[in-house]
Amino acid sequence: MLLVCLLFSLVAMSQKPAITFDVKEHDFGKINEKDGSVTYVFNFTNKGNAPLVINRVQASCGCTTPTWTKEPIEAGKKGAITVTYNTANRPGMFTKTITVYSNDPLEQAVLIIKGEVIPVAKQSETANKVTK
Repeated sequence: MLLVCLLFSLVAMSQKPAITFDVKEHDFGKINEKDGSVTYVFNFTNKGNAPLVINRVQASCGCTTPTWTKEPIEAGKKGAITVTYNTANRPGMFTKTITVYSNDPLEQAVLIIKGEVIPVAKQSETANKVTK
């Protein structure tokens, strides 16, 4: 009986999810502040052999808002984490991290978005130079 319990435990312990992202970093490049928020979707696959559950996703600041697949992702299936960055009153270069907490025992994924917000004033100056 002990052998059967031990074997069952080993099989259960070998069942693990594995989150694998297509890409972990996205560069928006130069974006105009006046155009408003920008969004990118990070796609991932559960390459493990047990359902993957995203417990929470935390951005490094309040200017970045993540949303994600809430239901368990079966082995071999895909999910997504959508990240929106608010450009309002944030001119200049930016790099933000998004930490993904899941039941994957081997990985706490960190995603990165970056870019440069061109302020409204510089956009106006550039437009004036072009028209002159």
